[in-house]
Amino acid sequence: MKQFITQFSRLFVGVLFIISGLIKLNDPVGFSYKLAEYFSEPVFNMPFLIPFSLPLALFLVIVEVLLGIMLIIGYKSKFTIWSLLLMIVFFTFLTFYSAYYDVVKDCGCFGDALHLTPWQSFIKDIVLLLFILILYVNKKLVKPLFFNKIFQNSIVFLGLAACIFMAYSVLNHLPIIDFRPYKVGTNIQKGMEIPEGAPMPVVEMIFIYKVNGVNQEFTEKDLMNIPEGAEFVDRKDKIISEGYIPPIHDFTMTKDGSDYKDELLQEPKLVMIVTYDLTLSDVDGMQKLAKLNQDATAKGYKVIGMTNSSQEEIEKAQKKHNLKFDFYTCDAITLKTIERANPSIVILDKGTVKQKVHYNDIQDLKL
Repeated sequence: MKQFITQFSRLFVGVLFIISGLIKLNDPVGFSYKLAEYFSEPVFNMPFLIPFSLPLALFLVIVEVLLGIMLIIGYKSKFTIWSLLLMIVFFTFLTFYSAYYDVVKDCGCFGDALHLTPWQSFIKDIVLLLFILILYVNKKLVKPLFFNKIFQNSIVFLGLAACIFMAYSVLNHLPIIDFRPYKVGTNIQKGMEIPEGAPMPVVEMIFIYKVNGVNQEFTEKDLMNIPEGAEFVDRKDKIISEGYIPPIHDFTMTKDGSDYKDELLQEPKLVMIVTYDLTLSDVDGMQKLAKLNQDATAKGYKVIGMTNSSQEEIEKAQKKHNLKFDFYTCDAITLKTIERANPSIVILDKGTVKQKVHYNDIQDLKL
C-alpha cells in the first residue's frame, strides 16, 4: 500500500508540475505581470524586484517543469523532493497571504488557461504539499525509472533545452496557445455582454461615524442605532458578491475625453497597434509601424494605436517614428491582456479578432 501511494504521489505531483510549468512557459510575459503584482506595494512592497519579473518568471517555470520531469524519472530523487518541498512551502505561504489579505485575485498558477480564486489556489497548494510530504517520508521508494545514468542525464538535458527553446520562441513571437479573452475568433462586443439572468453584484453600504473619538462602521440596518453626537466621517461600498463579470471588461477606445469603441468596433477593416506603454515599447518594432500604416491604408484599412501613455508621450512617439495614425487610450492591464508584445498588431473585422502578430512577424500579416 505504501508503495502504491508513493508512486501515485510521484506521478501526480510530477505531471501537475509539468503541466503547470508548461502553461506558464507558453506565456512567460503574462506570468511576469503576475509576479510584478506580487512585488507591488499593496502586496509585498518590493518594487526593486519588478524590473526582474520576467527573468524570475522564466527561471521559476523552467525549474517547475524540470522538477516534474526529474521526479517522474527518479533523477536525484533526494535533491528533487527537497526542492519540491521548499518550492511548495513558499507558494503555499504566498497563496495563503494572497487569500487572507485579499490582495491578489488570481495566483496565475495555470496562467490564463484556468483561473483560480486565492482560496482555491491555497487549497490546491495544501493538497500538493500533502503529496510531497508523502514523497519526502518515503523518498527511499522513489527509485530511478532508468538505471542508465547517461540516459537519465540526457532526458533532463533535453527537457532543459526544450524549455529554453520554447521560452525563446514565445518571447520573440507570441504564445503557442492563446488562452486569453482576446484570442483569434473572439468578438469583443459579445465578450463584453452580460447574459440575461446572470447574477448581479451585491454591494453593502458601510457608513463610518466617529463615536467618542473612535471611528466605527455601521451598515444601513444600524443607522437607527447610531449614538447621539456621532460625527459622520465617510461612506464606503463593501462588495459582498461580484456577480457575473464578462470575460472582456474595462475595454475602451478613448480620445479627447470620448469613448469611440462603439464606432471603431464596427469597422470592417481595422488595424489596432497595441503598445501599453510607449516609453517601454521596442524601438525596432516601433520603426516598422510607419510602413505598416502605409501598406494597410493603401489596402483600405483604418489604422489606430492603443496605449495607456500620456498625450505628451503619444506626440513624442508619433514624431520620433513618423506615425501618421491616431492613438486611443485604454487601461494598461487590458492592453497587456490583449497582447504580450510591445508593440503588437491586431486585425479586427467589426470587432472580431482575425489575426494577432508580434512586431517580429509583421511580414506575416494577412492584409
